[in-house]
Amino acid sequence: EGLQFDKGYVSPYFITDPERMEAVLEDPYLLLVGNKISAVRDLLPVLEKVMQTGKPLVIIAEDV
Repeated sequence: EGLQFDKGYVSPYFITDPERMEAVLEDPYLLLVGNKISAVRDLLPVLEKVMQTGKPLVIIAEDV
């Protein structure tokens, strides 16, 4: 159950379960980006809104 990606994490800091080497997030927001993310400022409005909710955010992008 769930999704698996071939590329993995951008950073090991995303891992929430070090024993299983998984990032387990409860009820996260999901942001799908169809191109490379080159500047955080482009995402700031979304990041600020999500931060106000206190929920985790998963960003899936071609490249960062």
